[in-house]
Amino acid sequence: QVQLVESGGGLVQAGGSLRLSCAASGSSYSITVMHWYRQAPGKQRELVASITRSGTINYLNSVKGRFTISRDNVKNTMYLQMTSLKLEDTAVYYCAAGLPPRYWGQGTQVTVSS
Repeated sequence: QVQLVESGGGLVQAGGSLRLSCAASGSSYSITVMHWYRQAPGKQRELVASITRSGTINYLNSVKGRFTISRDNVKNTMYLQMTSLKLEDTAVYYCAAGLPPRYWGQGTQVTVSS
């Protein structure tokens, strides 16, 4: 079993920045791929970014150049640095692990205001 706990969400003005963290515990050594998903009100959950243990990264097109995913395999923690935030980035952000994702965090709210 793997437990995931997100932190770092909050309220930010458009153009601002936030950094999300996802701490993994339990059998985290088994995790090869970790992801950030988000779900906005009334919309389906979408994959924002993924990162493998070796560092291969993929991004949703709309966040490329603004968001940076990273992970610290020693600390078993994944990060999402979000810059130039837009109103449409408002969502609950979820950390997930596995391929396909088997483990999910509880989510952290990110609200971008004008």
